[in-house]
Amino acid sequence: MSGCKKYAAELVGTFLLVFLGCGSAVLSGGQIGWLGVSLAFGVTLTACAYIFGGISGCHLNPAVTFGLCLAKRFPSKDIGGYILFQLFGAILAGALLFVIASGAPHVNVSQGLALTGMGGEHSPTSCSFLAGFLGEMIGTFVLVLVILLATNKSVPEGFAPIAIGGTLAVLLMLLIPVTNASLNIARSFGVAIFHGGWALSQLLLFAIAQLIGATFAAILGSFFSKDCKI
Repeated sequence: MSGCKKYAAELVGTFLLVFLGCGSAVLSGGQIGWLGVSLAFGVTLTACAYIFGGISGCHLNPAVTFGLCLAKRFPSKDIGGYILFQLFGAILAGALLFVIASGAPHVNVSQGLALTGMGGEHSPTSCSFLAGFLGEMIGTFVLVLVILLATNKSVPEGFAPIAIGGTLAVLLMLLIPVTNASLNIARSFGVAIFHGGWALSQLLLFAIAQLIGATFAAILGSFFSKDCKI
C-alpha cells in the first residue's frame, strides 16, 4: 500500500474518530450521557478499523503507533508521518466541530469542546492529578495491549475491530469521569488547540502517561505473542 494512501487513511480515520466522538459529547452529551459518548467513540473506532485496517492498520492514535513500533509491528521510518497526519485529522475535526458548536445555542464554546483534563477543577468529577495520570497510563496500556494481541495472526480474521472498539468504549465508560478520557493525544490536541490555556498546557502530561502505558503494553505483548518483539 502506498504511503500516500496510508497517511490519508490515518488523517480521515482520526478526523472521524474525533469529530463523531467529541461531537457526540459536545452537541448531544446532555441527552446521551457518558454511556452514549463512550459508545459513539467505540462504534466509530470499530467502523474505522473495518474500513481503514487494511490500508493503514487504523492506528488513529500516536500512542498506538508508538506501541506498535516498539513491539516491532510497525516500521519506525513511518512513525513521524503517521503521527503528523493523525494530528492533522484531529485538528480538522476540532475546527469543524468548533464552527458547528458556535452556531448551537445550547453549547458554550468558551468552555471548550470535550476537553480532557487532570486534577481538581479540570477533571469532570474533581478527581486528583494522580488519579488522572494513572487512569490515562493504565487505560492506554489496556488499549494498546488489546490491539497488539487482537491483531495476532492466531486471532480469527475480522474479530479484531470488534475487540478494539469494544475495549475503547469500556475504557471511556471508566475514565470519562476522571479525565474526560483522552487515551489519544491527537484527540486531546484536536480540541484543546481551540481553547488554549490549561487545556494545551496539560497535553504533555497526557502524552507522557500514554507513552508509558504504550511501552508497558509493548513489553507485555512481546511476552504473550511471538508476533511482538521488544
